[in-house]
Amino acid sequence: LLLGCELTASTKSYTFQVDEDDDSDHILALSVVCLTDGAKDECNVVEVVGRNHENQEIAVPVANLKLSCQPLLSLDNFKLQPPVTFRLAAGSGPVHLAGWHRIMHREDASLEDDDLSEEDEEELPPIKPAKK
Repeated sequence: LLLGCELTASTKSYTFQVDEDDDSDHILALSVVCLTDGAKDECNVVEVVGRNHENQEIAVPVANLKLSCQPLLSLDNFKLQPPVTFRLAAGSGPVHLAGWHRIMHREDASLEDDDLSEEDEEELPPIKPAKK
């Protein structure tokens, strides 16, 4: 599933949540953060707000965009675990975030594990030396 949201001076944050009763694993991957039409030449800092292993809220800046020098940043599918909030910590935007959301059902994950174990048992053909 594709994800997209826009952060502006009037909408400074966006929270992506999943149903806590859902028995699936969710992966949210952030691909691109970019300034869109109407952005000013100012620093726009985007933070990701989540929880650490002690369940404490932490905010980590992931992008600092400026129209004249870096209007776009590729995050190479930066993976996050929901719930997560994207926040415009500085600047007025508009900043567009794009990525994808993958749902792994627990039954699917166990099937994939079985497939991997079968692959491990297969023998690979020997490597032949290159011809000169």
